[in-house]
Amino acid sequence: MGKPTGFLEIERKTVAEDSPLERIKHWREFKIKPDESQQREQGARCMDCGTPFCHTGMLVSGMASGCPINNLIPEFNDLIFKDRWEEALDRLHKTNNFPEFTGRVCPAPCEGSCVLGVIEPPVTIKNNECAIIDRGWAEGWVTPQPPQKRTGKKVAVIGSGPAGLSCADQLNHVGHEVTVYERADRIGGLLMYGIPNMKLDKQEVVQRRVDLMAEEGVKFVTSTEIGKDIPASQLQKDFDAVVYCTGATVPRDLPIEGRELNGVHFAMDFLTGNTKHILDTNHDGSLPEISAKDKDVVVIGGGDTGTDCVGTSVRHGAKSVVQLEIMPKPPLERQPDNPWPEWPKVYKMDYGQEEAAALQGDDPRQYLVMTERFVSDGNGGLAGLDIVEIEWGKNEQGQFVPMKKEETRKTIPAQLVTLAMGFLGPDERAFSELNLEKDPRSNIKAEHEKYTTNVEGVFAAGDCRRGQSLVVWAINEGRGAAREVDQYLMGVTQLP
Repeated sequence: MGKPTGFLEIERKTVAEDSPLERIKHWREFKIKPDESQQREQGARCMDCGTPFCHTGMLVSGMASGCPINNLIPEFNDLIFKDRWEEALDRLHKTNNFPEFTGRVCPAPCEGSCVLGVIEPPVTIKNNECAIIDRGWAEGWVTPQPPQKRTGKKVAVIGSGPAGLSCADQLNHVGHEVTVYERADRIGGLLMYGIPNMKLDKQEVVQRRVDLMAEEGVKFVTSTEIGKDIPASQLQKDFDAVVYCTGATVPRDLPIEGRELNGVHFAMDFLTGNTKHILDTNHDGSLPEISAKDKDVVVIGGGDTGTDCVGTSVRHGAKSVVQLEIMPKPPLERQPDNPWPEWPKVYKMDYGQEEAAALQGDDPRQYLVMTERFVSDGNGGLAGLDIVEIEWGKNEQGQFVPMKKEETRKTIPAQLVTLAMGFLGPDERAFSELNLEKDPRSNIKAEHEKYTTNVEGVFAAGDCRRGQSLVVWAINEGRGAAREVDQYLMGVTQLP
């Protein structure tokens, strides 16, 4: 490394942000562009550790450890420190088609497995990655690179989320004619509508990359649902290969009394409607159909989706925001049963909780709480929730189950509830026509690293194959599926 003692001399310093009370006034990204000298210093903190776990991309105890797309992290950190930014961008693009996405929304499992993180705060890998690609765009280093020749093979990609886009990008670069089908009115899948604008700008970041891919020759078809607007069998006739990248879009429901009341919504309906409204109205300040303004809002569920619901509700002008989690509050530090290089399961406040706390005085999350009933206002609307505290214990079969603390039952006010409890699998309408086999979790059955289904010439990748996961895993799978499709079409492949 360029500065072997950097990790001893330089403290971790993350990218600055607008204050919570300022950023809730707008829908723009709130991270402040870092000073170049600061970012170079942060690159110098990368140790010459000899055994870098940051780019391993393993699953340890069922969680990602290291970068799933095997970014060449020590190399680009060193190149940043040496002020060789364009070379750093070249290293980054070798493994990652869309570092401007992952540099903004990835939870950074690379940092959780950073060797320096064993004894000190880890290297700011995610910030460094974002700085490289943002500078690349600013300097004009990211330009259309259409293939020099075409193979004459045609591939249909169903779904334009991170898996579909990375698959299409890879296949296009080796000369295949790629058409991406998206049922929404804009390209991007969860990148466009599942992640709020303040985390990932739609025009300046997502659409910019989509436009570049279009200039390189990828064809995009929007507002077209396969299985409804176009039969899947028609794609089989028109294309040499078909790749399903439809995501895991069926949300987990909470079928308790009062579920039918007006005011109870799936988180994705709330978030998608909000982003679409912002884009359609060009940030005119009006509110979408599902609005949190002046309402007591309860978010049921945690994770990124729950956080996004909190941050969105705060920006609408919610009267109050409460987030209920059925799991216990994480510890402040790693526990003995959660050793490095596992993902650190520790307590932290994400942007949405920080914003709610700045307004309300405390973290909006309540742990070990179960919702028993949605309470009606007498006119078909939602008035509140009956909740009860729980503890986890073993039943007679030895299974861990929630046990209610009867004395803790109470009703809390709510006129809007968002259900952010995860996703069950892909929408079957897109692939049921082809009789694709499903695995026990209702995902499309396709072997990892092969991505082939039971139907000749049909492949599957991303969340519709592996289940709900991270953007970076979707990119990994899209790239892997592209490699297998290229091998299938040409007999050989040079794709990584």
